[in-house]
Amino acid sequence: MDKLFYTIGEVAEIFKVNTSLIRFWEKEFDIIKPQRNKKGDRFFTKKDVANFFQIHKLVKEQGYTLQGAKEKLKEKPMTDDEVNAELLLRLKNVRNFLVELKNTL
Repeated sequence: MDKLFYTIGEVAEIFKVNTSLIRFWEKEFDIIKPQRNKKGDRFFTKKDVANFFQIHKLVKEQGYTLQGAKEKLKEKPMTDDEVNAELLLRLKNVRNFLVELKNTL
């Protein structure tokens, strides 16, 4: 069952980063707009998580600066289909690795 909202801890776990980085990216990138409850807890939508995926890819994997990533996102943000295709490719690579590992045991 898909979740409607993700906590900051869940988002941090997805990307294997600290929650402080999630808060920092939220402040730096205006495409991240979490909802908050009365206590002020953040709740991120699937769209927010997809946006985090784009930011993470640009900054952590491709080596963009924050300013460079902001400019790249303004050019042409990834569509949901592109994000899904990227995730599917990564999952296939992980599966292939695990199958190879299993075969060597």
